[in-house]
Amino acid sequence: MLQINMADVITILHSLVPYLVTVGVLLILALIITFAVNKKTVTNLGARKLVHSESWIIALVAVVATISMMLTGPMSTILNNASVEKHLLSSQTVASANKLANETQREAITLLKNDESNLPLSTKKINVFGWSSTNPVYGGSGSGSMSDQYPTVSMLEGMKRAGFSTNSKLSKFYTDFREKRPESGFKANWSLPETPVERYSQNLIDNCKEFSDQAVVVIARTGGEGSDLPTDMKAKNVIFNENSKKYAEFEAGQHYLQLDHSEKDLLDLVTKNFSKVTLIYNGANTFQFDFLDKYPQIKSVLWCPPAGQTGFQSLGDILAGKVNPSGRTSDTFIKDLKKAPNWNNFGDFTYDNADQFELKDAFSGEMVKPHFINYNEGIYVGYRFYETAAQEGLINYNDLVQYPFGYGLSYTHFEQKMSELNHANGKVSVNVTVTNKGQKPGKNVVELYYNPPYTNGGIEKASTNLVAFQKTKELKPGESQTVELSFDEGDMASYDAKGAKSYVLEKGDYKVSLQTDSHTVIDSRTLTIANTVAYNSKDKTHNGDRTPATNHFDNTRGDLTYLSRANRFANHTQASEKPASMSMSDEIKANFVNNGNYDSKKFDKASDKAPIMGAKNGIHLSDLYGKSYDDPLWDKLLDQLTFKDMDSLIAKGGYGTPAIKSIGKIQLVDADGPAALNNNFTKVGSIGFPSSTAFACTWNRNLAKRFGDMIAQMAKDMHITGWYAPAMNIHRSAFGGRNFEYFSEDPVLAGTLASAEVESAQTKGVYAFIKHFALNEQETNRTDMLCTWADEQSMREIYLKPFEMSVKKGGATAVMSSFNYIGPKYSGANPDLLQKVLRGEWGFRGFVVTDYFGAYDTFQNGDQEMRNGNDSMLATMDVTNHVANKSATSLKAMRQASHNILYTTANSWMYANGQPKSKTPFWRTTMYIIWGLTLVLALLAEFITIKRFMKRK
Repeated sequence: MLQINMADVITILHSLVPYLVTVGVLLILALIITFAVNKKTVTNLGARKLVHSESWIIALVAVVATISMMLTGPMSTILNNASVEKHLLSSQTVASANKLANETQREAITLLKNDESNLPLSTKKINVFGWSSTNPVYGGSGSGSMSDQYPTVSMLEGMKRAGFSTNSKLSKFYTDFREKRPESGFKANWSLPETPVERYSQNLIDNCKEFSDQAVVVIARTGGEGSDLPTDMKAKNVIFNENSKKYAEFEAGQHYLQLDHSEKDLLDLVTKNFSKVTLIYNGANTFQFDFLDKYPQIKSVLWCPPAGQTGFQSLGDILAGKVNPSGRTSDTFIKDLKKAPNWNNFGDFTYDNADQFELKDAFSGEMVKPHFINYNEGIYVGYRFYETAAQEGLINYNDLVQYPFGYGLSYTHFEQKMSELNHANGKVSVNVTVTNKGQKPGKNVVELYYNPPYTNGGIEKASTNLVAFQKTKELKPGESQTVELSFDEGDMASYDAKGAKSYVLEKGDYKVSLQTDSHTVIDSRTLTIANTVAYNSKDKTHNGDRTPATNHFDNTRGDLTYLSRANRFANHTQASEKPASMSMSDEIKANFVNNGNYDSKKFDKASDKAPIMGAKNGIHLSDLYGKSYDDPLWDKLLDQLTFKDMDSLIAKGGYGTPAIKSIGKIQLVDADGPAALNNNFTKVGSIGFPSSTAFACTWNRNLAKRFGDMIAQMAKDMHITGWYAPAMNIHRSAFGGRNFEYFSEDPVLAGTLASAEVESAQTKGVYAFIKHFALNEQETNRTDMLCTWADEQSMREIYLKPFEMSVKKGGATAVMSSFNYIGPKYSGANPDLLQKVLRGEWGFRGFVVTDYFGAYDTFQNGDQEMRNGNDSMLATMDVTNHVANKSATSLKAMRQASHNILYTTANSWMYANGQPKSKTPFWRTTMYIIWGLTLVLALLAEFITIKRFMKRK
């Protein structure tokens, strides 16, 4: 999601041009007509008396009429949203939200290293080094930003609340150096404002040593919507200067997720003067900790994901030992991010032979060409690659992996014992008894993985796959808890895109392992599948599919080489290289669609019959609350809609859905997320929660469920019905600009938590727009016709999985499509994705809205999207979002889109108690008054004209 920016203003002005021209034309016509009718009077009038002429009254009528058209046309959505009453959170909701936010961050902070039991800290006086200690990362920029309407607990304040005394002289040294954190996202300059080591005086160091023998060093990295993190800082020339002194220096090839020179110098300084150092990394993107072995003085390392507005108090509590850390990594930390299998295929790639599709962006004035991105690693994303590559001998695991996926330490230690597997009727379950063997209370995470049988050259399979997990309650020393983990045997199936073209559970032995993380096995059992199962019939579908899943994305594979496990990853070098060609093939060109070659008339069918419109059946939307999607009453209601009604529903879906008087639909409001609800028009926001990455690090489905409950409560307080979240794209690369807004590199972890949030919000009448559907794993070129190429197996097993889980388990009734193309088609107009998979296979019922629809007229088109399953345009002004084609085919599609939108909105909490009351916006009341006065003036003008004409006659 994008928030309103200058592009919106430009777009509004652009849409008003025809109306402003009309005003001018009408003014000239008014004067000409007046002169023709009353020539003698006008000729004889002097300049002073001309103002009394009825020509000005007629001109006024023309201006008012034109402005009225403007207000009821391109400006109506903006004015309606702007006039929404401001509703604030209740004090009780604020208190409950803050409490849940703290609980979440308490379980999200992950202890990565704790040599000599350095933590919890034994002293209450600490020196907190690092500029970021005074300006940490609370969230991210863009739709995931925090609200500034509620108090924010800083990192240092959180430590003080936990009972620590921090060195104020050291902190002032940083705040005097620089006040604010550099921008990220669209305005990113990516400078790292760490203070140069030469600025530390000896007096300051002596003061620190005298203050305490404990040193904490804070390093932070931020991200934001619209920009990915730089993979080459030197190339970006991001060197911040103050008084001509450089203090964020990088060598050629250094990236944003490793130490810069000033940070290295800082660690040298601190470890030289302190023998026990705690390092805190504050950020959502996995950091490169390759330097830790160089500094044995760094005894402890904590990962603190973006903490939201109040979460930093939990960091202080963990340092003090008031809370036992129970977080687990949501991603794999590797020692050299350049060795990730997608390093060469993430970033900026422009087709060099697609000039025929180049279009001028009407608002930026720039020419835009198609771009592309290759998901060359296939299913081997994150730990799936590192674990499998190690098993096949491609890598030395310990040389590359610093901290595995699912890894985390505690101040106590636990024992986990695994029962025998129970396998019956396609279900698999196991009991795990967890016992706290240490001296402090704490929570533990139970993780279950499977290793499927693999045939060399057969269906691609990773050797390690998360299949189930659960977090325990807080266990006292000596206390035990037995948890049951269960899953469908179909969860171990692989998608065979080449052979069966369906999900297949191959016969053989499946090793089911209880593990502390993706790499360390505690115990395992063997599950034998006697016969191969193909999920390719109505009687045997995969995980509850309504229709059997089969190939729909052969045209998204492209002509690239995908990483394969065959012959021990023999093609690793070739598959990991930069794109061999920057050219668009003739086949892709033949299927590529943008606004330069789209013609809606080509898709009209002569056999289609126009639906009934404008009927007077007396049905109200409230009559459909709780009714099924296929209830016959829907047809009677839909018959009442006019073309204008349907076009309004489809074209004006920006931050809400418009009112339709004929069916009693009131205007509903949708708000940005996912860390906070932000009403972009009233500017009212909610409490800002920890990032989605933080939720993933909790590995706690119950917390995600409670977060969904809290979102619903905050939404009701703020009179909001739709939530633009959760975002569940995959952490494909550590450099993803919106990784803070997404959960994990693993689809099961992401899907489990996201579906819990969706289910909770949905059951309370707040529909969650699961986003961004789909393959929106990078920000670079996302709005520049970015063709994303991926094989069908990885799409289904990795990138679509969290969405599938949110539909099937979470009951989602709203989806936000993504900006990028999937293969040669824009995702928001891709029928394979939106019709065949989402609605056909998964059984989704509800509506799909675009990502922000405002300044991307090179490829966004309301007509094309509406016909292909994207029902609503997230537009706040008139651009290419309206439907112009009134053919029977178009009208049928409009009716279907309207049905989808109204089904979701009818089941919102606003309609739970019958027909909601609707207030006429103030601007409309004012407009009605002006109309009345204008009518009087018009009649007066007519009277004067006739009177003068009769007098002359």
